[in-house]
Amino acid sequence: MQTQLADYIRNSPQGREANAILRSCVHCGFCTATCPTYQLLGDELDGPRGRIYQIKGVLEGEPASDRVREHLDRCLTCRACETTCPSGVQYGHLLDIGRAIVERQTRRPLLQRLQRQALLHVMPHPARFTALLRLAHGMKPVLPSALRAKLPAIGHTEPVPTQPHARYMLVLDGCVQQVTDPAINQAATRLLDRLGIRLGSVPQAACCGALAHHLSAGEQARETARRNIDAWLPELEAGAEALLVTASGCAVHLKDYGHLLADDPDYADKAAKVAAAALDPIELLEREDLAALAIEPDPTPLAFHAPCTLQHGERLAGRVETLLGRLGFSLTPVPDAHLCCGSAGTYSILQPTLSAQLRDNKLAALNSGSPQRIATANIGCLMHLKEPGGTPVQHWLELLAERMGPAP
Repeated sequence: MQTQLADYIRNSPQGREANAILRSCVHCGFCTATCPTYQLLGDELDGPRGRIYQIKGVLEGEPASDRVREHLDRCLTCRACETTCPSGVQYGHLLDIGRAIVERQTRRPLLQRLQRQALLHVMPHPARFTALLRLAHGMKPVLPSALRAKLPAIGHTEPVPTQPHARYMLVLDGCVQQVTDPAINQAATRLLDRLGIRLGSVPQAACCGALAHHLSAGEQARETARRNIDAWLPELEAGAEALLVTASGCAVHLKDYGHLLADDPDYADKAAKVAAAALDPIELLEREDLAALAIEPDPTPLAFHAPCTLQHGERLAGRVETLLGRLGFSLTPVPDAHLCCGSAGTYSILQPTLSAQLRDNKLAALNSGSPQRIATANIGCLMHLKEPGGTPVQHWLELLAERMGPAP
């Protein structure tokens, strides 16, 4: 794709990166076949190729418009297009650049601005999020039925093993996950304890910064990354083997810290080290001897929902399913497993209509094999797919912890 970027961005780091990405695109259109929003809306401008052309126009000097912003907003950032692309176009990075510029050049309606600011100032902060949830639960009788149905519970913290081991890893506590489902990291702690690995968290680190990043709050995202790096790097340099991230949405963002801070002379090298240390649980467990877990096979039908961040972002498609099958879980087939469930961070809040359609499609696919449970690897997907009276949804690490037998 030929480009002629405008003067305001041509020689900037973002401009050079965008130019390289745009030039790698051969506008073949393979990406539209796997784009969830294009499948729903049938509009070229709501597919990756159309969004690339719109971003290209803005970068070449065309004024950004509310309509362009709307088409970019509708993108889930699921990155299924990247998995499909034969040219290796880094669409996600291009979208980040385009969104940030369009955000600066246009002005959102007041309600949208307030909504996005509320998300930025509440969800990444566990104490604030907990307080808001407690308030919402107190008002539950007077809340609209649709909101009551989506209101997550506040999770309970259970005791976990604390004995020392020679091996030590850090774990990301996260923001929403530690409030609504702390059982996920508790399960990880029990599993790794059995494998002779102690998990520890650093209080100064919480939210990974993905929420701010995808809402085009770039400096907030970078400041969050710097704070986390300052918290984790001393522990990693002192001997912690890795940084375990049990939410794939956080894992894919942490693994991109090196790119996020590549232009920061004080943090570029540090960010790359932390990014290299980040591990998804499947990357750890598939290389360990799991005999010590004594997992008892489970013949009850189980559907696995592979989050987009796991399969398209981290490029770990099929690996959790393979491990679960090897450990004796009975997996049901899931049609169109590559498609997004519609959670996508804050997408379910900011784009509720499209998100609900995608969720219904995903649940139909997951339930087509009549599973008794659904497993997933990301807190956002887990919360989004839960429905009153529906098939129970859990993190796959919780399933393993539940099936651990007595230590050999």
